[in-house]
Amino acid sequence: MSKTETVSFQTTLMVRDTCLCLHVQRAARALARQFDELLRPVGLTNGQFSLMMSLNRPEPAKIGQLSTLLAMDRTTLTANLKPLERRGLVQILVDPADKRSRRLVLTPEGHALLAEALPIWKQAHADLDARLGAGAPDRLRADLITLS
Repeated sequence: MSKTETVSFQTTLMVRDTCLCLHVQRAARALARQFDELLRPVGLTNGQFSLMMSLNRPEPAKIGQLSTLLAMDRTTLTANLKPLERRGLVQILVDPADKRSRRLVLTPEGHALLAEALPIWKQAHADLDARLGAGAPDRLRADLITLS
């Protein structure tokens, strides 16, 4: 294609209607807004809830482990941790085995807030699963895991 050629509007419509990436992004944004709204009473966003849930483990998580799990680069993860740390929900510790590394742990306040938020999340998922219909949520989760 030369610099003077353009893409037809019909092609734009075809991409709009068939692009899996676009549809997944739109659905992700819509779901994120819904969960943000539902979690607002406990003062969390869906991203903060997911981040805190990923810290709910027997041993403090390494930043690298968490960034891999959440498919997030370390810089973005660190930026997302800051508000939770300021609120006293998450603590960043020096790794005793490697002083250059950091480990992340929920504080008692973080555990309490996560326990308060969990019933909201469960109800939101039950409603979403019902909207999608029998079997569809499990198929969708499996397909999304395949893509990631």
